[in-house]
Amino acid sequence: MAKVLLKYKEAAVKEIVLDKEVTTIGRKPDNDIVIDNQAVSGHHAVIKLEGNALMLEDLGSLNGTYLNSQKVAAKSELFNSDVIVIGVHSLNVTSDKNRAGDAKNFAVRGRSMDETMVITPDVQKKIITAADTSIPEALGGFVVLEGSTDEKEYELKERVSAIGKEAGSAIQLKGFFAPKLVALINRRKEGYFITPSGGKEMKVNGKVIQRRYDLKDGDIVEVSGLKLQFYLKE
Repeated sequence: MAKVLLKYKEAAVKEIVLDKEVTTIGRKPDNDIVIDNQAVSGHHAVIKLEGNALMLEDLGSLNGTYLNSQKVAAKSELFNSDVIVIGVHSLNVTSDKNRAGDAKNFAVRGRSMDETMVITPDVQKKIITAADTSIPEALGGFVVLEGSTDEKEYELKERVSAIGKEAGSAIQLKGFFAPKLVALINRRKEGYFITPSGGKEMKVNGKVIQRRYDLKDGDIVEVSGLKLQFYLKE
């Protein structure tokens, strides 16, 4: 029987068995999996049993649903060891169905289940790196160049870190009108990436970024009155 482990950052919260045809995920209490966080929509996503397949579907949520670091645009099939990210929470999938393919022939689902996108060698290298447990994870963070924050430097050790006013955000914004969530930063073996959230404009090196951006040492991020410089430790 398939199941998911709900985690907040690195702490396990609850294990849920996926024994229903439809398992709902969201902030409202009528969901099967309730995630009480303002970054999560009232009815955010669903996991459906369709034949022998386990399918993840985003319900038009404000901040999106991510599967293995990729934003879910339509339906995506779930496999053993997949990781779903919703806000600052993650859902680790346990299933008896493993993802097909090997390091020499990678493919991922596109916008629909009938489309397949061939992964470029550069992306393939990142996936292989992520799967290699012998490679230490990258460690980095931000130095605050401009703006009001509690600290002048933030080392980001968690899998998912948030920038916003919401309690629990790694970089917490100040001010009555500060947005609850402006960006999410994901940490993986292959490095860090940042994704704008909540509809707020974000710039990297002076250029407006509207989707995931892979951070490099020295990048300058500007969002919601903050100017941050990203760094990677050796």
